[in-house]
Amino acid sequence: MRIKLSILFLFLFLTGFSQVAPKREFRGAWVATVNNIDWPSKAGMSAARQKYEAIAILNLLQKTGMNAVILQIRPCSDSFYPSDLEPWSRYLSGKPGEDPGYDPLQFWIEQCHLRNMEFHAWINPFRVALKYDEPLASNHIAFQHKDWVLKYGNSLYFDAGMPEARQFITDVVIDIVRRYDIDAIHFDDYFYPYPIIGEAFPDSTSFKKHGGNFAENQLEDWRRNNVDLTIEKLSNAVKSVKPWVKFGISPFGVWRNIANDPLGSKTSAGNTNYDHLYADVVKWMKNSWIDYLMPQIYWHIGHPAADFETLCHWWKLHTYERALYVGHALYKINPSSSIIEWQQADQLPKQVRLVRQIPEIQGSAFFSAHHFYRDIIGFQDTLENQLYKYPALIPEMPWIDNQSPTEPRKVKKGWGKVLKWKKDKSEIELDKTNRYIVYRNKVGQQFDPNDPRFIFKITPENKIHLTKKDNEVEYEFRVSALDRLNNESKISNPVIIKL
Repeated sequence: MRIKLSILFLFLFLTGFSQVAPKREFRGAWVATVNNIDWPSKAGMSAARQKYEAIAILNLLQKTGMNAVILQIRPCSDSFYPSDLEPWSRYLSGKPGEDPGYDPLQFWIEQCHLRNMEFHAWINPFRVALKYDEPLASNHIAFQHKDWVLKYGNSLYFDAGMPEARQFITDVVIDIVRRYDIDAIHFDDYFYPYPIIGEAFPDSTSFKKHGGNFAENQLEDWRRNNVDLTIEKLSNAVKSVKPWVKFGISPFGVWRNIANDPLGSKTSAGNTNYDHLYADVVKWMKNSWIDYLMPQIYWHIGHPAADFETLCHWWKLHTYERALYVGHALYKINPSSSIIEWQQADQLPKQVRLVRQIPEIQGSAFFSAHHFYRDIIGFQDTLENQLYKYPALIPEMPWIDNQSPTEPRKVKKGWGKVLKWKKDKSEIELDKTNRYIVYRNKVGQQFDPNDPRFIFKITPENKIHLTKKDNEVEYEFRVSALDRLNNESKISNPVIIKL
């Protein structure tokens, strides 16, 4: 028995448990608000209760090692912030257009940044209402411009073929970027809606009016062009207002199947971005319209129609010097799942380790936050104690900014076990110091700046208070600066402090 256990331990060690966590890695979680999936847990709660739940979610995500939150702030042409363009969301108060009594977006941004997490503002661009017969706020744009809105199935959508509708969506996004200190604008996979068998999307009128040079048999090309125009317009607009705000897309996990395109993946998915959602996400990466892709690869390793590993290796070929992260199906983990792979405790840990072995992929995100509260077969513990045990910096984006901030000056020991340094006074927004990294190692221990185990603290302050230990040990402390795009300065010389 002892020999068998030793062999098992060695196998686990060689096949993943020895994998060193990277110093830079995107670690995100989606927080869905549509239908109160994640937050708030139900509509109509008090502002105090909503804040309490938000803090609980953020504390849980911080505990599991996340460094980014993707909050849905515009689920259905509504808002989780005060807006002159769109009404308050029904998912806050229970009634569309009703003020919840505070600014949820501002609250989440502040709480994320307090925890050294990036805040990605998740927006659904074209969805107007999940149910066509649900009441809309009296000031909803749909009442002013009925020709912008189409009914498809049981839902309402903005017609992407209408230039005025595309401009309105751009105005909404720019309003958010201008007024809030967000780190990114984030779109998911919903562009044109997923097709309904036997029902054509009713955009023939706008095609006739705005089809331009597209022939009658080029309806699908025209739809893709409408989405292209939206993405390009938004990209230019966001960067013109705040160049440091990232623009990311989390598309469906398959661009095209190889049966439809020799450049497609070796998959046989029922829907694809290009053919069914009219989202040519590869083109957007090639044209540098977006800063990151986060494909939702929501299948298990070995799936016969859409294998997780196959898709990771396909997407890695389409980064075009932009960032690539992977979306994981946290919601599918279930001991009672009908699919055996999602019953297994090692499915998501294996996916994270696999992603780490592909240099072109720089991190992961998990859908969605409330699943961390339930039985997901120990994945929380695996993240907290193994995979995400040590902190990670979000990867840089040198195409936006490759200048490092100024190295911290006058790093020294202060009175009463305090380490302090001078703050940077740069006036250039992109080069301003946003946070500091404090490294620590025992005197005599070899310091490696690329090893996250040496990161002692990340803080926006220019000093930290240290705790005295019973058995006094001498430590070397070093400090570096981070700007808002996670570029790191030179690291200071060590300061020795006995604790």
